[in-house]
Amino acid sequence: MDKVHTVYMLECKDGSLYTGYTNDFAKRLKVHEDGKGAKYTRGRGPFKVALRKTFSTKEEAMQIEYQIKQLSRSAKLDLIRQEGEPHAYADPKKL
Repeated sequence: MDKVHTVYMLECKDGSLYTGYTNDFAKRLKVHEDGKGAKYTRGRGPFKVALRKTFSTKEEAMQIEYQIKQLSRSAKLDLIRQEGEPHAYADPKKL
């Protein structure tokens, strides 16, 4: 079975955004929640999944992850509004 490669954005409890890549989203999210994920996310949970995109190849996913990481916060928020999880930023006051 082929792996699903996922690029995701998390909204941290301090309102910051974290972008990452994984081939096992549920496991990676748990690692973040347990405070053992990326150094940036340690102590910044709980998290809200703001965006999740899946790809068939690691290369494509990592290219998109890089592109997202180059965006300004404003552009990331626009991307979340357009393609994000249904609950993400439903309240414009959160922006």
